[in-house]
Amino acid sequence: MTSSTRHAHLLKLATRASLAVASVLILCKAIAWWLSGSVSLLAGLTDSVLDGAASFINLLAVHYALRPADDDHRYGHGKAEALAGMAQAMFIGASAVLIGYQAVQRLLDPQPLGEAGVGIAVMVLSLALTAGLLALQYKVIRETGSTAVRADSLHYRSDLLLNASILVALLLARYGWPQLDAIFGLGIAVFILWSAGQIAFESTAILMDKELSTDVSDEMSALARGIPGVLGVHDVRTRMSGNHWFVQLHLELPGQLSLSAAHALCDKAEAAIKARYPKAEVLVHADPQEVVGTAVS
Repeated sequence: MTSSTRHAHLLKLATRASLAVASVLILCKAIAWWLSGSVSLLAGLTDSVLDGAASFINLLAVHYALRPADDDHRYGHGKAEALAGMAQAMFIGASAVLIGYQAVQRLLDPQPLGEAGVGIAVMVLSLALTAGLLALQYKVIRETGSTAVRADSLHYRSDLLLNASILVALLLARYGWPQLDAIFGLGIAVFILWSAGQIAFESTAILMDKELSTDVSDEMSALARGIPGVLGVHDVRTRMSGNHWFVQLHLELPGQLSLSAAHALCDKAEAAIKARYPKAEVLVHADPQEVVGTAVS
């Protein structure tokens, strides 16, 4: 299996697993909320419904992002992942507002909880499924660097805390502190809103062609500069689109080199960078050192 094929397989696996987990949790939480009336469980149900919608969008976006470049999209379709991240941020932000509203309503008009035991069992199941999904997503992110899966993972990490908080709230309510259910729901809403902001920030950075980290750019420059015959490197530009990095840089070469010799050095610099960063697509331009020196002076 080639690297690109494995990446595609992992991305599809992660998005399908995310949608499956969200679907199971929606069903279980709906039943538990109906039996208990817990606002914390309603918070969890609302979040899972929007998670399911976000995961479905993520599934479609990743499938689209994996399409190869074509005549209309010469740089590929990778930014569909960042668009999916923005959609997730909106879904998660909406869930935070709904949860906060329900929590405030319950604080103003307290209601006794019904059967909390089912809710507690569902939250234990939720914690187990979410932890398993996060382990899979961590593996996929480590191998692919996918923006969409990273956004998905961020809100499922918040879900892990959400589910743990709901479990604590149900346990406390069961043993005589029912008012804490609504307070936990309000705190959960604030945390989810913060998570939505984090996802939106990361997705916006990709859509705005933010540079890769300076450590990566510096290492790419060093790799190109290490090619025998290369006198210097300048104008290194980088950006990310889905699973691909796009890199441009200028090599400073002796002006007396033939075109063929200069081209060979450019190829070597490109190969050195791609060997270290396989996801990078590298465009190298050759500049005579004499011209560079004149421009600088």
